[in-house]
Amino acid sequence: MGKALAIVNQKGGVGKTTTSVNLAASMAAAKRRVLLIDMDPQGNATMGSGIDKSTLEKSTFDVLMDLHRLQDCLVPANEMGFDVLPSNADLTGAEVTLLDELAREVRLRNALNPVQENYDYIFIDCPPSLSMLTVNALVAANSVLIPMQCEYYALEGLSSLLDTIEKIRKHLNADLKIEGLLRTMYDPRNNLSSQVSEQLIEYFGEKVYRTVIPRNVRLAEAPSHGMSILKYDRTCRGSLAYLALAGEMLRREGIAA
Repeated sequence: MGKALAIVNQKGGVGKTTTSVNLAASMAAAKRRVLLIDMDPQGNATMGSGIDKSTLEKSTFDVLMDLHRLQDCLVPANEMGFDVLPSNADLTGAEVTLLDELAREVRLRNALNPVQENYDYIFIDCPPSLSMLTVNALVAANSVLIPMQCEYYALEGLSSLLDTIEKIRKHLNADLKIEGLLRTMYDPRNNLSSQVSEQLIEYFGEKVYRTVIPRNVRLAEAPSHGMSILKYDRTCRGSLAYLALAGEMLRREGIAA
C-alpha cells in the first residue's frame, strides 16, 4: 500500500510545490513508484511536471466531483518517471461545490483507495490555505510533510497548522501523523535562519529532516521550463539536496536508498 504524504503549509511561498515536484522526481530516480496529486487550483505542480494545465481534459476536479475515476485522469510526467493527477482553475469550482456535498471531506481518500497499492509514494501538493481541498488531502494522507522557511513568521504559522492537523486527527483521520519538517530556502549565513532552525530542532527533534534545501537559483528556474530540478540541472545544489532528502526518507523507513 502506497504511503500518502500531504505537503502542507498554510503560508504561501515556502516551497510546497517545489518540494512536491522534486521529491516525486527524486523518489522516481530511486526506482520508487510515485504519484503526484495536484490539489492547488493554480496548477503549479502540474506545470512544473511538464504538463500543460490549459489543455487538460480530465483533472483533480473530475475526481472530486465523482465525474471520473482517479486512475482515468492520470498523466505521466514528461520523462520524469512519475504519474500526475493534474489540476487547473476548474478546481476552484470544486472547492465551492463540495461545501454542499455529502461526505465532502473523504472524496480524495475514496478515489485514491483503488490505486494506492500501485504506488510506493503518493505526494499531495496542497494549496496555501485551509480549504476543503486541503482537508481532503489531510484526510487522504497517512502523514504530513511541512516545508518551511526559517524565519520569524514561519513559526507563528506553524502553530496554526499544527492545530489544524490535530483537529483533522481528532475528527476525520485518527492515523494522521507528522512525517517531518523540511527547512527550505535555507541560508546558513543568516543568523535568524540559524536561530529558527535551532528552535525547530529543540521542539520537534528528529521530526526535522537533517537535509536542508538551500536557496538556489536553478531550483527557482526549473518550473518555468516545465522540469524537475533533476531534469533541469542534476548537479546543482538544489538537485543534490532533494536527492538527499529522498535518501533520508527511505533510510528512516529502513529502506536502502
